[in-house]
Amino acid sequence: MTSQTQTDYFLILAQLAAVTEPQPDTIANLSNASAVLSMNLARINWAGFYLVRQEELVLGPFQGRPACVRIPFGRGVCGTAAASGSTQLVPDVHAFPGHIACDGASNSEIVVPIFQGKKLVAVLDIDSPEYDRFDISDKEGLEKCAALLGNACSWIL
Repeated sequence: MTSQTQTDYFLILAQLAAVTEPQPDTIANLSNASAVLSMNLARINWAGFYLVRQEELVLGPFQGRPACVRIPFGRGVCGTAAASGSTQLVPDVHAFPGHIACDGASNSEIVVPIFQGKKLVAVLDIDSPEYDRFDISDKEGLEKCAALLGNACSWIL
């Protein structure tokens, strides 16, 4: 199933650049970024960030229902993305080994690591109530969003 077009991600990237360019504050930028993504991505029920703290992820700014607060590296989709340093595109979260169900309505998920230089600083997590919601264009577009945020934020928390 196609989710977004390249044009959609071009506009999302432009919006992210506009809200982050004048401001390096990490929390402010991630708060606005979660709003931009939530407003522009169709058929999702959660968009947000988990911040790296030692060997675990801690909930950061997001749009959606309350979520898990701490996730160890290697556990669930977010922890796997953090441990591997690679994007996890999951068409059916219920089939993913060790999936952490923060919201039972979520059926597919994409998690993109965010780096400052070569250092992992956060992950971008987006959930959908639809199975197989995310595709390669989402992966490519969201990886560009993650790269923009990795460079735009100070990451001093």
